[in-house]
Amino acid sequence: MAQFQLVMHSGPTPGKTFPMEGDVLTIGREATNAVAINDAEVSRKHAQLVFQGGKYIITDLGSTNGTFVNSQRLTGQHVLQPGEIISLGEQINLLYEVVAVVDPNATIISSAARVSVPPPPPIVQQANKPEPQNQYAGKIPSNPEPAGVYPPVPPAKKGGIPIPLIVIGVVLLCAVCACGGFLWYVDANSLWCDFFPFLFSNTCG
Repeated sequence: MAQFQLVMHSGPTPGKTFPMEGDVLTIGREATNAVAINDAEVSRKHAQLVFQGGKYIITDLGSTNGTFVNSQRLTGQHVLQPGEIISLGEQINLLYEVVAVVDPNATIISSAARVSVPPPPPIVQQANKPEPQNQYAGKIPSNPEPAGVYPPVPPAKKGGIPIPLIVIGVVLLCAVCACGGFLWYVDANSLWCDFFPFLFSNTCG
């Protein structure tokens, strides 16, 4: 069976321990509470703890300054986990923790030793590994490449348009210009019937 307690981290009596014994416990300013804290921030009946299923469930009892678990204000019931911080108002903080685990099969029960969350394992720094050295350091390769010898660079291709295509283009351009000049001459001198009578058979007499 696990046993629990509250330890005051900050408040009127830091370090004070409140053993949690019973199925229904109350936290408040009055001395009749199981966890009595005489402070102005604590209401007469501030919060309630109910033991169910091996765990304590905390509920705020309409306190003036509110009840918080891990900085979250309670608006309903909350199942406490070991290591959580219960805050009453802004200045009072209580640590909820397990204090002993009793083995029913054991013949001797040891004294209640505080069971706290184990600290994280220390960080082990790895030794600096030596940087890998060049496998050829201090050695001469069997077939060293001669310095300054590089594979031949292929000659760059000459750009531009091939000469035959230029000639063909000039010839076509001249032909177009000649045809255009001829047609302009025929039209300017009204010689359509002389050169193209088959196209104007109806108008040429």
